[in-house]
Amino acid sequence: MYNELQTLLQNHYEEMVEIRRYLHQHPELSFEEEHTPAYIADYHRQLGHDVKENVGGRGVTAELRGGSPGPVIALRADFDALPIHEETGLPFASTVDGRMHACGHDGHTAELLVLAKVLNQMQDKLAGTVRFIHQHAEELAPGGAQEMVADGCLEGVDAVYGTHLWATTPLGRMEYTTGPLMAAADKFKIQVQGKGGHGAQPHHTKDAILIGSQIIQSLQHIVSRSVDPMASAVVSVGHFESVNAYNVIADQAKIVGTARSFDEDVRALIEQRIQELAPAIAAGYGAGAEVTYERGYPAVINHQEEALLAARVAQEAEGIEEAVHASPQMGGEDFAYYLQHVRGAFFFTGAKHPEWTEAYPHHHPKFDIDERSMLHAASILGGVLLEEFGQRLDEN
Repeated sequence: MYNELQTLLQNHYEEMVEIRRYLHQHPELSFEEEHTPAYIADYHRQLGHDVKENVGGRGVTAELRGGSPGPVIALRADFDALPIHEETGLPFASTVDGRMHACGHDGHTAELLVLAKVLNQMQDKLAGTVRFIHQHAEELAPGGAQEMVADGCLEGVDAVYGTHLWATTPLGRMEYTTGPLMAAADKFKIQVQGKGGHGAQPHHTKDAILIGSQIIQSLQHIVSRSVDPMASAVVSVGHFESVNAYNVIADQAKIVGTARSFDEDVRALIEQRIQELAPAIAAGYGAGAEVTYERGYPAVINHQEEALLAARVAQEAEGIEEAVHASPQMGGEDFAYYLQHVRGAFFFTGAKHPEWTEAYPHHHPKFDIDERSMLHAASILGGVLLEEFGQRLDEN
């Protein structure tokens, strides 16, 4: 059956490309998706699948029941875009100024829709039920996954799988982990309140810029001096703002950054240390600092057996040359919420064209993928599904 599935996917590859390019031209931002979920729902309805719209907001689910009973396996793809002006020069570039599919979600959607069509053609042979989860708003916390789960998208599901097309990983490589794959992604803001004054009289002020600088330096010591060196964590400041005339000492400064971790105890420790350090440093200068810490997506933690299953399937998929146990990534992904409720795995599918001398990273205005990676991703997801149904890849 796996050979049949891959042959059918190959036969529908041109359609997969057409869908991806159409979606690429019509990107929609997180929590603003209207046309895309309608397009997805209509595609599934034409296949005769049971469709639910507005799941958890703007999400879509569709269900295909096989010819005989078996487990319910969910496959997930996201479909939102980013507020980025595209600079690829592609003939199918975004038609919406300032919006772009710069993370491959157009490809995720295309591969899952065509896989749905192929599985539909094999429906009578399938020994189980497929739940297709098309998720909105992956790019913007609080994201769409949490609300879709709360709205029942995983009810009755035995396992869930997903993949991310990875533009900096060579085409033909599948990457997985048997544990943490992507980090918890949190945001913090520190508002420093000092006392402003004339630049010629610093002794009458509480310099918010100086205090903020000391706080930023101290934040860098959290990982090196508070976190177990055998654990992984990142604390990064991306925004430091205080706008004044050149001869005015600032009374206020704003610091905004991100904290990344895999372990919940480490995550809590980082939050605690930021909450402790910033006010204490400011107080040492006779000033104040207020910390706002926002927890984003939790870490993506793969279940071991399911991750190994995906790796085994990848080794049998056409076009995949190697399945590699890779290092975890510090990027965030709200697929984490699905894995907190049911067993499953998330993996990366290489999407870097062999002839590209430079592969632009995700969220870059020149981001692109080798579209053949969509075929690889669909083949692995389809093979995992057959294995979960007990229909071994080596069986006809």
